[in-house]
Order: sequence, then C-alpha cells, then structure tokens
Amino acid sequence: MMKNTKRSKKGVVKVEAAPAEAVKAAAAPPPRVEFELAKPALKKAEPALAEATKPAAVKTPAPPRVVLELVNPAAKQVFVAGSFNNWQPEQTPLAPAGNGRWAGNLKVRPGRHEYLFVVDGQWLPDPNAKESVENPFGGRNSVLTVAE
Repeated sequence: MMKNTKRSKKGVVKVEAAPAEAVKAAAAPPPRVEFELAKPALKKAEPALAEATKPAAVKTPAPPRVVLELVNPAAKQVFVAGSFNNWQPEQTPLAPAGNGRWAGNLKVRPGRHEYLFVVDGQWLPDPNAKESVENPFGGRNSVLTVAE
C-alpha cells in the first residue's frame, strides 16, 4: 500500500492509496464469465416420448356375425330390418340359399335387438325366434340377443 502525505492549510493530511493491483482490478471491467446452458437431452428421448404420448391404438373387436334364415319358397325378395340397422330393410337383404331358404350373414353388435323380416314388402316376425315382444303397431317383433 502506498502512503502519501499532503500539506494543506489545516496541517498534514495522510493519504493512503490502495495497492496497485487493487487499482487495476477496480478500473478493469469485471472478468467475463461465459457459460453454456446444458441442452436438454431430448433428441434421444424424443422417439420414446412420442411413443409414450401417442394414444394407444384401441382395437375394437369386430361385431359378431349372426346368420338369420327364413324359409319362404314363394318369396321374391327378403330383407331384415331391426334396431341393429335403424329399421332400414334395404340395408340388409337376405340371399336365396336354395329350396325356398333365404339367409343373411349379419354383423351385429352385442346386445339385445328387435327385428322383423320384410318379405315382398310385408313385415313379418321370425317364426324361428326364441323370443318376441309386442311392438307399438299391434304386432310382434322378434328378439335377437348377441353375446359379447
């Protein structure tokens, strides 16, 4: 540390100066600190993350197939209409299977369904149905129960 003395009107004043290193350090700009932020390691994790966030492919099992048959040798056209096809007979035609038999291989979701055959425009219950229920038109609907 340097010591200087100065004379003033009031007497001798002692002035102390800081060491030269301290003066240089105070005058110099603060040292520059450089640092690099760590980059997230997502590059390798991205595929796994993408796979983990993808919605799982849910396979819905195909509806069970149900075979409906009607024997009516005089029929020219046979359809089936029911709760499984929104009562739209044209969506579910039956095919002639020989000897007056008509058959349809239908995809029907599990549950309880009401249906009727439509034979040449006339709505008829299935004579082979194990169960039937009264419908709002005074007739009977056949009931088909499909297990899961």
